[in-house]
Amino acid sequence: AREIGFTQVSVSHEVSPLIRYVARGDTTVVDAYLSPVLRRYVERVAAVMRGVRLQFMQSNGGLTDAHAFQGKDSILSGPAGGIVGMARVSAAAGFDRVIGFDMGGTSTDVSHHAGEFEREFETQVAGVRMRAPMMSIHTVAAGGGSILHFDGARMRVGPDSAGADPGPACYRRGGPLTVTDANVMLGKLQPEFFPAVFGPKGDEPLDAQVVRERFAELAARIGAASGRPMTPEEVAQGFIDIAVGNMANAIKKISVQRGYDITRYTLTTFGGAGGQHACGVADALAMPRVLAHPLAGVLSAYGMGLAEQVAMRERSIERRFDAAGLAEAQRVLAALEATARDELLAQGERAASLRVRHRLHLRYEGTDTSLPVEAGDEAAMRERFEAAYRQRFAFLMPDRPLVIESAVVEALGESGQGASLAPPGARDGALDPDAHVTVFAQGTWHETPLYRRERMIAGDSLDGPAVIAEATATTVIEPGWRARMTARGDLVLERHLPRPKRVAVGTEADPVMLEIFNNLFMSIAEQMGYRLQNTAHSVNIKERLDFSCAVFDQDGNLVANAPHMPVHLGSMGASVRAVIDAHTGADALARGAAPLEPGDVYLLNDPYAGGTHLPDVTVITPVFDAAGREVLFYVGSRGHHADIGGTTPGSMPPDSAHIDEEGVLLTDFPLVRAGRMREAELREALTSARHPARNPEQNLADLRAQVAANEKGREELLKMVQHFGLDVVRAYMGHVQDNAEASVRRVIGALKDGAFELLLDNGAVIRVRIAVDRRRRSATIDFGGTSVQQPNNFNAPLAVTTAAVLYVFRTLVDDEIPMNAGCLKPLEVIVPEGSMLNPRYPAAVVAGNVETSQCITNSLYGALGVMASGPPTMSNFTFGNARYQYYETISGGSGAGGVFDEAGRPTGGFDGTAVVQTHMTNSRLTDPEVLEWRFPVLLEDF
Repeated sequence: AREIGFTQVSVSHEVSPLIRYVARGDTTVVDAYLSPVLRRYVERVAAVMRGVRLQFMQSNGGLTDAHAFQGKDSILSGPAGGIVGMARVSAAAGFDRVIGFDMGGTSTDVSHHAGEFEREFETQVAGVRMRAPMMSIHTVAAGGGSILHFDGARMRVGPDSAGADPGPACYRRGGPLTVTDANVMLGKLQPEFFPAVFGPKGDEPLDAQVVRERFAELAARIGAASGRPMTPEEVAQGFIDIAVGNMANAIKKISVQRGYDITRYTLTTFGGAGGQHACGVADALAMPRVLAHPLAGVLSAYGMGLAEQVAMRERSIERRFDAAGLAEAQRVLAALEATARDELLAQGERAASLRVRHRLHLRYEGTDTSLPVEAGDEAAMRERFEAAYRQRFAFLMPDRPLVIESAVVEALGESGQGASLAPPGARDGALDPDAHVTVFAQGTWHETPLYRRERMIAGDSLDGPAVIAEATATTVIEPGWRARMTARGDLVLERHLPRPKRVAVGTEADPVMLEIFNNLFMSIAEQMGYRLQNTAHSVNIKERLDFSCAVFDQDGNLVANAPHMPVHLGSMGASVRAVIDAHTGADALARGAAPLEPGDVYLLNDPYAGGTHLPDVTVITPVFDAAGREVLFYVGSRGHHADIGGTTPGSMPPDSAHIDEEGVLLTDFPLVRAGRMREAELREALTSARHPARNPEQNLADLRAQVAANEKGREELLKMVQHFGLDVVRAYMGHVQDNAEASVRRVIGALKDGAFELLLDNGAVIRVRIAVDRRRRSATIDFGGTSVQQPNNFNAPLAVTTAAVLYVFRTLVDDEIPMNAGCLKPLEVIVPEGSMLNPRYPAAVVAGNVETSQCITNSLYGALGVMASGPPTMSNFTFGNARYQYYETISGGSGAGGVFDEAGRPTGGFDGTAVVQTHMTNSRLTDPEVLEWRFPVLLEDF
């Protein structure tokens, strides 16, 4: 390539010398795309700064000289500067455990720091997989410019942003209402303390009048739609509450979800908008303290000046953690150190000032989660790994050997020194307010003092409500909080009045709380999924993400789910109701069934009781009240197990004609009784069937992970009850379903009657007729005329058919609503019993789940006339033996379609997609190198 004239050549083994073919390839493409652009930019800057040492910030948090700056290392360089600044100023202030809260104009970046920087070595940025060391940052679309929306039922913040142009409405450029405008409305941002740089000519102040007018209009619209009159300031406060909730949920993902007790942390706020929301975010997370540096508004830039010169090197090892593996690791570390040192020495660093850190990434064999530990002797590294693993996952796997996944060397030069920012030593007289302003907080207007930060001296203390105006930011001290100025010039905000233990919220649907609860329920399901993915054993769950987690109300109706597998989520409710029916009510008592008890967990994969196919194993946990008397809710997780028995490895036989040939059938199996997992009994069930499971220990390991995921959901739901009250939580479980129902009804009004017939290759036929009642905004979906139950395995359980209907009608709603049971309320689904879409025992069903389900979605879209058919299959690929079992769905695509208004008139169209998972599957492809590493196979073509 260089011989024919290319000046930039990126090769993957140099760009990212780590296992994982796809991510390494993506990283190489990004590097080849960005590096030439960066090189031209660097050369232009260098040309006007001759004689100056020019350095650039990298995504890993370190500086590098201009000539060594690479595209792959530039992606998150700005936020990385903020994390360096956050860590340095927090440590200088005496806080070693901090959460970084960087709220800017478009988004909020949150981070965790407990003494050392946390880095990710594989992450996704704008949908692109990157395999390069980056600061561990989680971003949520809630910034000062995030646009405020009302959809007729819910108030929402973002994810779209007004940007800098036109910007918020107060910028005088005709922009929409945003979070910044809400703070102007509430008095937390005062136009007279902002520079006059707004308007078409950039010479006018912020426009508070247009903000008040726009919020008055929005309040009237919300009141008319919801039947709940709201004042403009209540609307603005509602949007702030939603934004605070979104940001708090983001912080949970990088802290609580990983096992950190953030009630012992300090929230370090920075970014232009951080100080206006820090107290609210801290309250939402029960954090006791907020730190605001004098340069909080520009801390990312300041952090770059405090950063060290850094050279990082990493390399895959993939050896057992034993004497031989450690010897190999030491050789690799020595080689990496030499190249890292050479890079810094070539950039002018003094050899005497260099520091080098060696880390090994360790993981349990058969798992995918590696944790970095400081290199040292074997016993010390094992101890550090186990402490970190227990911290994150609350258990260990002592029966599994450790694997050295990779080695990382970090060479560091000298860091920058921050200038003294101490406040004035003295002041004539007491600290008097520079102004008094009205601020809306806790449901009422307050006459509030406003102070300029530069007039404060060490020892000054202010009780909220108060506003502190600064050159680069505004800090709001909420009621119940107290701020004090330290000798270093930092503001330390602490709660001096106890926060309410329970939030007073009514049970009637409120547009603000509807969005907050919607996000909270979804956050719980996401936390469950995170724990399941990280603690499971099999590749199917850990790598392919073939699992789902969800929250259900006391009747077993789906309330919320994380964005997992559609075929799972639409059918899990039937499994939950099967457990409820088996253990509650007069019929269950007459049969002598055991009642549900605290500490019980049930397992089933029965396709005639809400299951899909036998490898999809569902674990259901009742959530009892504190007294253990009443079931309040249910949580469930469903995972695709690599093998559950049957005539072929992987439990996906192509020629099965009886359910027993597909594996071990489990119906309402008590997996945990009174907190004790019944492993011996389950092992007996898995191994004594006609076609037993081939690897029951792996089944048990994945089931332990599912139980742990459910336990996380149970804990979080009980926290919600403690915070809001049971009546409120139950009411909003109903309200989020009602919201989904209303959204689907609006779509139904734009649909027309239709019918569709789809002939399968085996001669069976799926027929569906959809009758739309536009007046009632309901629809009847009738599968009458569909072929009878088949002698092959193309029978789709009723739960799968229902899931397909739920999925299709949910996708018609072009809005951010959860896929919950409310979507089905306007729909009557008729499926003849004994047909191939509602088979009776002992029908084989394995292809029904992975083939026929796709045919059902194609038929429904065809009947509605909204989208062309996609592949009528998930393209399943499976192989294995008694020791190894592997299963994969290979992506296909989706058809083109049309967009229609509420009157049913076409308003546009869209192209189809290619090479993506669609419709009833949403799993991730196993990386080719991981496939070859985990299984004794070679992949010849990809």
